[in-house]
Order: sequence, then C-alpha cells, then structure tokens
Amino acid sequence: MNERSPLFVISVAAELAGMHPQTLRQYDRLGLVSPTRTAGKSRRYSMHDVVQLREIAQLSSEGVSLEGIRRVLGLEDEVATLRARVRELEGALADEMLNRPGRRVFAAGAAGEVISLKAGTRVRRENAVVVWRPLERE
Repeated sequence: MNERSPLFVISVAAELAGMHPQTLRQYDRLGLVSPTRTAGKSRRYSMHDVVQLREIAQLSSEGVSLEGIRRVLGLEDEVATLRARVRELEGALADEMLNRPGRRVFAAGAAGEVISLKAGTRVRRENAVVVWRPLERE
C-alpha cells in the first residue's frame, strides 16, 4: 500500500479532512479531488486525497476561489510530474556517462595545462630534478 491506495469511505475521509461529506461530493463533481470508485460506484479516498482536501480547506480559508484552488492543484501536479521526469533524466544521464565507451578523464599537467586522457590511463609522472650549475669558464 502507498499514499494513493484507496482506503477510506466518504464519511471517514470527510472526518479526517475536517469537512462535511457533502463538500467532498461537491469537490468530486467539480474535479478538485476525484477518489477511485468501487464496482458498486461508491467513493474510496486515499491518504493523498485527504491531504489534498486539507490543502483545499486551507486555501479556501485564505480566500482562494474554487477555480483558483483548481489551478493551484493542477500546477502542483505538473511540478511533481516535471520533478519526477528530471530525476529520471538525471539517472539516465548518469548511466550514460558511466557506461559510455571511450569516455575521457581530465588531469592537470606539470605546467597547469589540462590533459585529456582515456578512462583507465594514468598521467606519466616525471620526478626528474634539474639542478642549475653555472657554466664553467676556461
């Protein structure tokens, strides 16, 4: 079960949301909160539906019209959908970056330049020490 599992009959959902059952029927007719239906056509509300009903009550008490509430809920659904899509794309990109053949690794060279390497190769280190000696004069 998850937060969208239909659990509550209308009377219980109304009590949990602090509303009258008739208000829930009206919101269903208006499409603000549309619970699932059983084979016998009775409404079954999920915990997500109850949370939305509470949000509707809060927005209504702040003076937002039912049309405004519909728009707010629609935008919240759109944001949730877009966030899920972004997570999906970020995961696909991460997989692509890890599994791409011939991907490149960058390192810093001795003089501070950027060196591009194939994955799995190492920078050749030179530990030579140059000692300066003045030229001997004859």
